[in-house]
Amino acid sequence: MTVTELATLVGGQLASGADGQALITGVASLIDALPGDVTFFSSLKYLPQLHTSRATVALVPLDFAEKVPSALIRCENPTNAFSKAVEKFAPPHVIFAPGIHPSVVLGADVQIGSDVSIQPYAVIESGVKIGDGSVIGAHSYIGHSVRIGNNTYIHPKVTVLARCVIGNRVILHSGVVLGADGFGYELQAGKFVKVPQLGIVQIDDDVEIGANTAIDRARFGRTWIQAGTKIDNLVQVGHNVVIGMNSIICGQVGISGSTKIGNYVTIAGQAGVGGHIEIADQTTVAAQSGVTKTLSTKQIYMGFPAMPARQFKEDIAHLRNIPKLKARIARLEQFLSAEGKTLPPEM
Repeated sequence: MTVTELATLVGGQLASGADGQALITGVASLIDALPGDVTFFSSLKYLPQLHTSRATVALVPLDFAEKVPSALIRCENPTNAFSKAVEKFAPPHVIFAPGIHPSVVLGADVQIGSDVSIQPYAVIESGVKIGDGSVIGAHSYIGHSVRIGNNTYIHPKVTVLARCVIGNRVILHSGVVLGADGFGYELQAGKFVKVPQLGIVQIDDDVEIGANTAIDRARFGRTWIQAGTKIDNLVQVGHNVVIGMNSIICGQVGISGSTKIGNYVTIAGQAGVGGHIEIADQTTVAAQSGVTKTLSTKQIYMGFPAMPARQFKEDIAHLRNIPKLKARIARLEQFLSAEGKTLPPEM
């Protein structure tokens, strides 16, 4: 498409003097872009890369005024505008035709809606109900009496164990395990005895769960992921955890059992959350933090144990000053010694 057509597609404003008839043939990052590509700029830290980019056109904020080699299309949100361009130039989405592959194993009393696609070697146990337009990927296992809503996409090699409930428009990526037993044991007569895990996992509408994430079934009741929440790869969610609506759980996060996480919460990569605690709505937990107690105030928390970000940064600053403080104390001791004095004994 031409630069002018691209501006129309993304709802942007073509800068004056730009060649609107130049052809765009692809999308790329600022560093990788070549002539014919469209790229985008949304953060000042990437300004040097924009100045050296070979892209034919760049999507920039409305107030961007610098001169750069690329033609400019000013957009209200360059990131969203670039997503539209990516969709335009990306290969077509893979669409699975409705139907059940002959290799699929179907149990008794399975209810399958219209336009459902079940791919090779999937196993669908008895009592399962699958809603209209859903896809069950190859080699996936859907356990007894599972409920799956409409237009849900289960990628290959997903395991959904007995009685779990999955809503509409849910996406489960490869390797997801829903409904494995929660990690519950009691020490009896010197041995760990398994506590029965009899609940379910409930996944509400519009949730997406990344590859190799495990969400354990509840000891009783449900482990519950509420509507709109997005969970990254390699996340562990313990039994009876509740994660509220529209929250973001990043890669390698671990959440211990019976913890309640609010709405619009962000937990960044490799953070750990202890059990039987609560995290307030709209709270952010920074990467590699350790949450050991309830976070009842909406703010950013960092460190171990997790504390308000301001306090954490002050503590880090003090720690980094310890070598200077130690050297200063040594000079003070030398000064006092030269004066024939000594510091008082330690308390």
